[in-house]
This record gives sequence, C-alpha cells and structure tokens, in this order.
Amino acid sequence: MIDPNEIIIRPVVTEASLGAVDSQNKLVFYVARSANKNTIKWAVETLYDVVVEKVNTLIMPDGRKKAILRLSPEYSAADVATKLGIF
Repeated sequence: MIDPNEIIIRPVVTEASLGAVDSQNKLVFYVARSANKNTIKWAVETLYDVVVEKVNTLIMPDGRKKAILRLSPEYSAADVATKLGIF
C-alpha cells in the first residue's frame, strides 16, 4: 500500500493559495511528480478526512508538480489549512 505522506509533499503557502482557501474552498499542495489525480485525491481524503470534489494538477517550470484541490461544500478548506498551521 502506498503511504499518502509520500504523495503529498507539503502545502503551498502563497498569497494566491491562501486567497483560494477563503474564496474558492481550495487547497494547494506540492505533490510527487509520479502521482496522478486519483492518487492525489485519495491521499488528501485519507490524511485530512475531507471529501475532494475536483483535482487540477500542473507541472511548474522548475519541475515540481502542484495540485489544486476543491473540497466539497460541506468541508471547509480554512479548517484544514488551520490544522496544517498555514492559515
């Protein structure tokens, strides 16, 4: 079994990502380059006990992979961000 901590590297803490937490109920993470959207969704749901509605990924020019996850309306991205200590 895959360890979800190997998939999710760390949260992205930027002004834009923190704005997305409030306005769009989204979380942003750096993830393993080999992870696909289904794996990322499973890892976040397992680690933070939330339901992920949508996953967008992008590979940045420096080679890191970033995942933007929109949570279901009944879950608060701000609560998860607070638990992570980034908000």
